[in-house]
Amino acid sequence: MSELIAIVYPDQHRAKVVLEVVQRLEYAHLVDLEDACVVTKDAEGKVRLHQSVNMVARGALGGMFWGTLIGLLVLNPLVGIATGAVAGAATGAIVDHGISDRFMRELAESMARERSAIFLLVRRAPVDKVTRELSAYGGRVLHTSLSGEHEEHLRVSLSGAQMASPRLPLAAAAVSLPSSPRA
Repeated sequence: MSELIAIVYPDQHRAKVVLEVVQRLEYAHLVDLEDACVVTKDAEGKVRLHQSVNMVARGALGGMFWGTLIGLLVLNPLVGIATGAVAGAATGAIVDHGISDRFMRELAESMARERSAIFLLVRRAPVDKVTRELSAYGGRVLHTSLSGEHEEHLRVSLSGAQMASPRLPLAAAAVSLPSSPRA
């Protein structure tokens, strides 16, 4: 099951930088993303979604492929390519893949102006490694579907504080720390 994480940043550009970091983690096979989106809110309060996957281009490419195949069957591949590209692009523009655009816009309305947020739909990720990377950029958790323990670990990491272990509850982590010798 995928987990949804939304983090808000105090400027309009940091979420894009964080997306690049997460994509680098994905290329290193540390994160398996289903979808990602950067959302910005400008000085006038206008919300913009910047999808990580261009569904129009993806639809056009898929349409060209199927149009070529069908065009070959009816002995007119050029017409098939053109028709398939147009149909695929139109379908890509209509289809909402991954995180709901409406949901992201609704959450973004609660953001202050001149802010950005990153929305991640993650299939698989090692919590400790990912939070270590994300903690360098700060931010505030806007929404998450993580378990309470992992959500708290993410919140603490983003605020700059350190936790003893991401796998232990706070009380257990405090008990497991060695005591310092008294002078």
